[in-house]
Amino acid sequence: MSERVRVLLSEEEVDRRIKEVGAQISRDYEGKQVHLICVLKGGVCFTVELAKRITVPVSFDFMSVSSYGAGTESSGIVKIIKDLDEPLKGKDVLIVEDIVDSGRTLSYLKDMLMQREPASIKICTLLDKPSRRVKKEVVVDYTCFSIPDEFVVGYGLDFDQRYRNLPYIGVIEFDN
Repeated sequence: MSERVRVLLSEEEVDRRIKEVGAQISRDYEGKQVHLICVLKGGVCFTVELAKRITVPVSFDFMSVSSYGAGTESSGIVKIIKDLDEPLKGKDVLIVEDIVDSGRTLSYLKDMLMQREPASIKICTLLDKPSRRVKKEVVVDYTCFSIPDEFVVGYGLDFDQRYRNLPYIGVIEFDN
């Protein structure tokens, strides 16, 4: 079996929308510093591009979590692979994700980070699949694109560690 990638969102569309979201975040955090928490590995490309478009002071930290294990369906059990390097107390935090699917991981992550006493905490995602949401209480404050329930790659998202470097969002299509 082989696969090919069909373009869902072009590089130009993604770039334009990240600029718009960066401008909105800049307005919302005017007079403050925003502390971006990049959820690795998939969120790194989006976080870097977003940060370049935010005009208020920005600081970064990185976190790696897993809820998938060996399969492609979320297990619902969140495991912290790499925790933050800095305390969050008093910071205006923005969790940056590549994609929000079931919402389980983000729900757990937000609850856990709230215990660290940030001044505020919001969520920003490149892609949202609202049709897959299990945790309805997860509120995504900034969304670049809502997409259908398809397996997407590019811009940090992978299939078996491949395709992360694509400058666009594509859909994996399998040939039999």
